[in-house]
Amino acid sequence: MSFANLKTNRANDIASLVSAAESVGGGEKKSYADERFWKPTVDKAGNGYAVLRFLPAPTGEDLPWVRYWDHGFKGPTGMWYIENSLTSIGQPDPVGEMNSVLWNTGRDEDKATARDRKRRLHYVTNIMVVSDPSNPSNEGKVFLYKFGKKIFDKIMDVMQPQFQDEKPVNPFDFWEGADFKLKIRQVEGYRNYDKSEFASASGLHEGDDEKLESVYNRLHSLSDFLDPKNYKSYAELSAKLSKVLGEAGVALTTAEAVTLDETAPSPSFPTESAPASQQSNVAPSSDSDDDTMSYFAKLAQEG
Repeated sequence: MSFANLKTNRANDIASLVSAAESVGGGEKKSYADERFWKPTVDKAGNGYAVLRFLPAPTGEDLPWVRYWDHGFKGPTGMWYIENSLTSIGQPDPVGEMNSVLWNTGRDEDKATARDRKRRLHYVTNIMVVSDPSNPSNEGKVFLYKFGKKIFDKIMDVMQPQFQDEKPVNPFDFWEGADFKLKIRQVEGYRNYDKSEFASASGLHEGDDEKLESVYNRLHSLSDFLDPKNYKSYAELSAKLSKVLGEAGVALTTAEAVTLDETAPSPSFPTESAPASQQSNVAPSSDSDDDTMSYFAKLAQEG
């Protein structure tokens, strides 16, 4: 192309470049989200509302939820470490061991680093979306739903009520469960679920067995979240941690382990004579919003 033509045709350059980029995928907006999962939609103020129904355990599985931990932090190299913790399946994890080393030094800066790298607690269960005003097309569909300790505590509260005039409710029960009204607010920069609550006990689909069986047949398996084959080995995680931290090796020790994260009980379902609420020494905190973490996890894997 001559210089004269370059000047004459420059008005078409942007359209041509965009078209060329899109033809090779450069203009494509990629999604790293798992389509099995439902996520709430919030407005510009950070408020959101939906009505969900927690569903029973899938065929062949004992509990209607699974619990696991992961770590997500950025190292001094600028690389991300986003990996499931082996402690989820009862095995030692290199980040947990390093956190114990840091904590046991007694230095405030080391303790702060350990806190930044602590485990994050997640629960996953099946839900049916009863009402989703922001995305009505989701209503009536079965999804997986990931949530944290705050919502799990609300589940525990209805299964093990504190007062004599409150009847225990199994929120995962088709016939005598209860809808969950998810109410999200933005409080001091974080998502807050304090106003979320269960409605009165009622049958899903008014107890229509034919409709309930249809829902049951659409449940997603939860066992994969705790299947060892879906976790990286200790050696692989150690190598990744060294790379993210920019160190030749990860110095670990047999020092006393320190638990920096929140823990929660894994109770059985209550009966009519269930005892009062189970006490917990865990300090309350709001669930973290990790909607963007799937993107960073992809970057971490590519690194």
